[in-house]
Order: sequence, then C-alpha cells, then structure tokens
Amino acid sequence: MALTAQQLADLMPDATQIESNEPEMESSLHYAQLALLVACLEWLWRDRHDFFIGANLTIYFSREQLKNRDFRGPDFFLVNHTEKRPRKSWVVWEEGGQYPDLIIELLSDSTAKTDKNLKKTLYQDRFRTPEYFWFSPETLEFEGYHLVDQHYQPIAPNPEGWLWSQVLGLYLGVQEGQLRYFTESGQRLPTPEEAAEQSESRAARLAEQLRAMGVEPEV
Repeated sequence: MALTAQQLADLMPDATQIESNEPEMESSLHYAQLALLVACLEWLWRDRHDFFIGANLTIYFSREQLKNRDFRGPDFFLVNHTEKRPRKSWVVWEEGGQYPDLIIELLSDSTAKTDKNLKKTLYQDRFRTPEYFWFSPETLEFEGYHLVDQHYQPIAPNPEGWLWSQVLGLYLGVQEGQLRYFTESGQRLPTPEEAAEQSESRAARLAEQLRAMGVEPEV
C-alpha cells in the first residue's frame, strides 16, 4: 500500500519518494505545449547530464507545506547543476536546498490569477527563481520576468517580441501559436522530429550534389 504524503512527512528526513500531487492540465493545447517545451530542450541538451526538467511536477519546499498539503507545482521548471535522473517530485530539502532556476506557467482561465499573483510572489520571495515566464496556449499572452535586486522585473522583448532567457541562453517566443525556443542568431530550436527531417533533407541534398559531380554516394 502506497504511503500518503502525511505518512511520508512523519518519516522525515527521507522524503525522496514523495509522489507528485498536481491536477490534470486544462486542455490538449496545454499538454501539447508542455510536451514541446520539454522535448526541444531535452534534444538540445541531449549530451548533458547536469540538469533536471520538471513537467507538471510538485515542488515540496518545506515540511510544514507538506503537512498542510499546500502544494505548488509549476507546469514547467528547470534546475541546473543537478543530477539528471527520474524523480517522482522535487523535494527541495533532499536536493541540497536547490530551487528551480527557471519556471514557465501555462495560463488557463482557472489558473491565470494564481499564476500572476500568488505564484509569482512565491517564486520571487521564497524560491528566488531567477526567471519566470507565463504563456497562454489559448490567448497567446506571453510575459517574462527576471530577478533584479530580489524583485521580478519585466524582460524587455526584442523586435520579434521574443524574450531572452539568460538561464537557457536562448530566446523564448511565440510562433505559429506555440511558445518556442530560438537561438541568439534567431534560429528556431527544432523538435526531435523536425531535427530528423532536417537531417534527412540535408543528406538528400548532399547526395544530389555528389551525383551531379559524377560521384555515387555511399549508402
């Protein structure tokens, strides 16, 4: 029989097996957007082993919070300088006191007020998360903040309306109704599927060029 959060709280200090306690996402748009954010960054950093991405995963940041069932789980969060391995939740006191370096909330009618107020204050004052973004997959509302002198200040957009993330070393911007990553030079970060298609296309062009030179490419 699985232990409840309260039972696990009573067994402190080992809380590494606490399950996430987040509600289902609002819509298929929210699921698709979250999957896109995770897949693209995982593909870009496929050779790295020093980060963790949480997707709709609870962050437990105090034992009192756990006992009161006052759970807070960002839709997307990134922690750098940590071991890349599966986790059932992010338990701050079991992770050397580390909080997320970047958080993205996907707004909906039922969560927008909380994301823009209560959670923003929590991420600023308690988590001290350097960067906080929110995006609505439905209305395409998009804003970003970075921590300056312990307070969130808006990130100024570039001419394309994208917001620079110092944590990611990438822009975040809305394109074709989705929140995507862009390099500093303006290239959109591909999904793994897009990257595979691009690779196949490049290979086909190269083979065509070789044949035009009278060289049969090796299969």
